[in-house]
Amino acid sequence: MEVISLAIFGLLIVMSPGSDFVLMFKNSAMHGRKAGIITALGIGSGVCIHVTYSVIGISHFISQNIILLSIIKYAGASYLIYLGISGLRTSRLNLTFKKEREITKNHRRFFIQGFICNTLNPKTMLFFLSIFSQLISPDNGNMPFVIAYGSYIIVLHSLWFIVVACLVTSGKANELLKKFGHRVNQTCSVGLIGFGTMLVAS
Repeated sequence: MEVISLAIFGLLIVMSPGSDFVLMFKNSAMHGRKAGIITALGIGSGVCIHVTYSVIGISHFISQNIILLSIIKYAGASYLIYLGISGLRTSRLNLTFKKEREITKNHRRFFIQGFICNTLNPKTMLFFLSIFSQLISPDNGNMPFVIAYGSYIIVLHSLWFIVVACLVTSGKANELLKKFGHRVNQTCSVGLIGFGTMLVAS
């Protein structure tokens, strides 16, 4: 039952709206499905960082080091605000999905955005700190299960956001975004700024 509860809990955390979701929606809406999928892979890679430091025990060090936690908190908040402001500056751009050749040039940019957004997100960090601090035993006897659960969370993040990218860029959603794309971009950008501001204020 504990395994099932952890699996469901992980699913709910991944699906709950947050800065990763806002960034995914924005990139998919403005730049197309491939850009969204690449962003999703960047987010999944960011989760790898959280799982790694949690599994090797650095999570305990970070939780006890207020200065380090604050640095990461403000760095993440600043990046979210930067993404939001950048989005507002380009919100009037016409929503047309770019050609394959143009998207290829931006692969790295979308991947890095997803990676940094997730890696520097204090809420994501606190999630892993709280979960893995409960799972990791002093004698590391349950390490195989911990690694398996970490891998599950990584795969879950990537798959969920790939699904989001496909939904955002499909059929009717595509047509609606062409009409109201600039509004979507503005809303997502304001959301990113809001998330960043709340992190600074919290």
